[in-house]
Amino acid sequence: MKLKGLKIVDFSSFLPGPYLTMTLADHGAEVVKVEAPGGDHGRQVGLSDGPVTVFFRNLNRGKRSVVLDLKTAAGREAALALTERADVVVETFRPGVADRLGIGYDAVAARNPRVVYCSISAFGQHGPYRDRPAHDLALQAVSGVLSLTRGQDDQPAIPALAAADHLSSLQGLSGILMALLAREKTGRGDYLDIAMHDATLAACANLMGPTFAENRQPVPKHERTTGGAAFYQVYATKDGRHIVLAGQERKFVENLLGALGRSDLVPLCDQPGPHQQPVTDLLRGIFAGQTLAEAIAFLTPLDVCFGPVSTLPEAFEDANVLARGMVLRDAEGRRHIAPAIRFRHEPPTPDLRAPALNEHGDKDGR
Repeated sequence: MKLKGLKIVDFSSFLPGPYLTMTLADHGAEVVKVEAPGGDHGRQVGLSDGPVTVFFRNLNRGKRSVVLDLKTAAGREAALALTERADVVVETFRPGVADRLGIGYDAVAARNPRVVYCSISAFGQHGPYRDRPAHDLALQAVSGVLSLTRGQDDQPAIPALAAADHLSSLQGLSGILMALLAREKTGRGDYLDIAMHDATLAACANLMGPTFAENRQPVPKHERTTGGAAFYQVYATKDGRHIVLAGQERKFVENLLGALGRSDLVPLCDQPGPHQQPVTDLLRGIFAGQTLAEAIAFLTPLDVCFGPVSTLPEAFEDANVLARGMVLRDAEGRRHIAPAIRFRHEPPTPDLRAPALNEHGDKDGR
């Protein structure tokens, strides 16, 4: 695997750091997860179908668990000893905490100048919000994303996907791999300051037209991807299900409206906005008269972008998901989400077992 031989020390918990380090582990890196005496909070989050919660194993498979009390001199020294052998260190403490515990970048780099050290925090290591605690929803709110995520009542709606968590995790992963590549040339490691706030803002590139061009707030129900386009819209079917159209290129518009005998409406779809309402009304009427299965059968031969609104059980039983091997099963038959990064020559072979708390303490931590 690509990362075989790489050693990671993981001081993170919950989602952004653990997802990052699990991705490294899936591709061959050795990850030592350092947990406080009570363990990662993720061990108590949500339902369990085995010895650990689904939440925890979805983010920590293939790692080694070591419990260290970083508030003690012995615990700090053991942690530093681990980092001396590490290629990468990841931590998600509030800014300043790692330094106070004696495991910050300066302390680690003094012993191991080749280390790539990644800190993930809500608002970054400097700035007026540096010490403010926050989780995903707060970051989506302050970044402006939540202001565009609105329900049928036109009020901000809680997103299902923890976008700020995952975006910061993937930005951290990218930065770590860049730093490791640069280290091959310079022999020197580096420090990464990854802010969930920054990562969420950086992902807004496709939303910024009204704000950057006209210094105004986008109107979600009028914009291209948030409700102002008939071909980027959710439609109810007559059996209480939903289907979405999600491709606004003219060829897709022509294909569907042509099949409906309403090619005269095609020009309305060139730009988003309230003028598309006749198209939206037409499509609402069409799909309201079809079951979800009938809508899928109608759209499939037309070469348009669409998708049924699947439940999660349906999504993980989808034929394409199964064909691509996105559902893995461990020795006990429990399901796991497969790695999304695929290489032809060195495919990931994830270890699907999540560690018990301090399972590797005697070997790695003491």
